Amino acid sequence: MKKLTVQVDGGLFEIGLGIQPAHAADLVVEVDGRKIHVQSPNGSARDAASEWFIIEGRPVEISIDEGFGWIETRWGTFPLRILDQTRASAPPHVGDGRVKAPIPGQVTHVAVRQGEDVHAGQPLLVLEAMKMENEIRAPKPGTVALVNVKPGQRVALNELLLEIQ
Repeated sequence: MKKLTVQVDGGLFEIGLGIQPAHAADLVVEVDGRKIHVQSPNGSARDAASEWFIIEGRPVEISIDEGFGWIETRWGTFPLRILDQTRASAPPHVGDGRVKAPIPGQVTHVAVRQGEDVHAGQPLLVLEAMKMENEIRAPKPGTVALVNVKPGQRVALNELLLEIQ
C-alpha cells in the first residue's frame, strides 16, 4: 500500500492507497487510519483523473487537476497538494538526488542496484505510462543509495523511485 500525505483545503490527511490484486476495480483506501471501501464502476481504478467511484456504497464523481492543484467533488472544489511520501515537502529541487516518478505508471525494468556508481544521464529504470516506455535517467553522478521500486510495481506521480548520493 502506497502512503502519502495530502493537503486538501488546508487540512492534512494521511492516505494509504492500494489496488485489490484480484479485483482491479476495488481500491484499498485508508484515510487517517480509517479504511474506506471504494470501487470504480468502469472496471479500472488505476489511472483515473476524473471518474465516478462508489465510496461506501454511494456514487461520487471526483475530478483532479492534471497538475494536482485542486480536487472537485459534489461538495465543491478544493485546493489540493500532494506532499512527498518520505517527508512533508514539495517535489525536489534541481540537484536533489531523489529521483521521482515524472508521471504515474508501471516500472518495467530497473537497470541499477543499491551501492552501484552511476554517471549523470545514465539510464536507471523504465517507466511505462499510456503504453509508452519512458527511460528515467540519473540527474547527477553518484552512488545509488536507495532503490525503492521493482519491476511490475505501479507508481504515482512524484513517488520516490530511487535516491543517488
